[in-house]
Amino acid sequence: MRSTLRLLAAALLVVPVLTGTATAASAEHFEQTRKVGQDEVVSTVVGGRSTETTISRPGAWYLKAHFSALRLVAGDVLTVANPAGTESYRYTADPLASGTASADATGFWAMSITGDRAVVSIKGRDGGAPHPASRVKLDRITRGFTDAELAREAEISPQSICGTNDYRDVACYQTSNPTEFGKVRSVAKLLRNGGSLCTAWRVGPNNRMLTNNHCFTSGTGIEVWFNYQCPTCGGTTSATVTKVLVSSVLKTSAALDYTLFSVTNFSTISSFGYLELDARVPAVGEEMYIVGHPAGKLKKLSLRDDQNGGGYCKVTAVRVNGDSAQSDIAYKCDTEGGSSGSPVLSRRTHKVIGLHHWGGCPNQGVRIDLIAAQVNPLL
Repeated sequence: MRSTLRLLAAALLVVPVLTGTATAASAEHFEQTRKVGQDEVVSTVVGGRSTETTISRPGAWYLKAHFSALRLVAGDVLTVANPAGTESYRYTADPLASGTASADATGFWAMSITGDRAVVSIKGRDGGAPHPASRVKLDRITRGFTDAELAREAEISPQSICGTNDYRDVACYQTSNPTEFGKVRSVAKLLRNGGSLCTAWRVGPNNRMLTNNHCFTSGTGIEVWFNYQCPTCGGTTSATVTKVLVSSVLKTSAALDYTLFSVTNFSTISSFGYLELDARVPAVGEEMYIVGHPAGKLKKLSLRDDQNGGGYCKVTAVRVNGDSAQSDIAYKCDTEGGSSGSPVLSRRTHKVIGLHHWGGCPNQGVRIDLIAAQVNPLL
């Protein structure tokens, strides 16, 4: 895959400093996705005499279940939940009606459960005993990597930490930079088909979101996690997460590396706010910041840059070659795999001036004025 080849190439090459305003595209730059999980084949029938089973993979940060041969008598419900019941998804005989299931050739994927244990059960009306004929086969799972596996993945993946890692939990800036902090809720984490990550964000007040074309061009099975962020600076656990699925791809471009899409159950995430586009070419030296999920972590704000004396991140070049001639802006805000699709915002207008897509120090984002010219009629 193009992404894999770029990652391998970047691991072997020394990254030069980017200067000027029309620098040639460089092989040392690479797309910033991150592999975070793997599939397993299982075989468990739920129903009949055994109406409940627990999936346990110690240390996994999420579990995602696939089902086939679903047969539910009217009134019975298939439930996938965490042990505490605080995260729970319910499916009837038509699982797609929930807006939280993704169909494939053999069955469907349920929405993921955050954590390393998931309880699968079939229940009757009002939680009572189900009909003896109701049953389903659990035939595959995707489990998130453990911390040790994530660390190993990070070691073999090229990084785009320019000098010292300066990004921090978004909550760290709640008091010192309230305007920047006010923009973070509209940014979400993408879990792509249960195995890899990108970042996405709401654009405009309607059901519209943006990420990179290299993150996906077809929305089947892609989860969008809102509020995956620590409520305290330096914490280790997330606030309550709201998950939806990609519904439709509305427009996508490899040349400008963007995908505009909508989501299911939009009403559940409409309160997270949205970002606005700043359709202009920013000035070299303009202060900026990036909100995203580097390495799939709890949401981070990349605001400071030790390559700039510890000051705010700045645009270092404009009209830089990306996937198209002069399509990008460059900067040294810290990013990692999983940052692909993050919004790049101006500190002058606090609107989006770029769509982050390449690492390499300097890192690069697609000029939002070019993307806006194509997507504005759809917003």
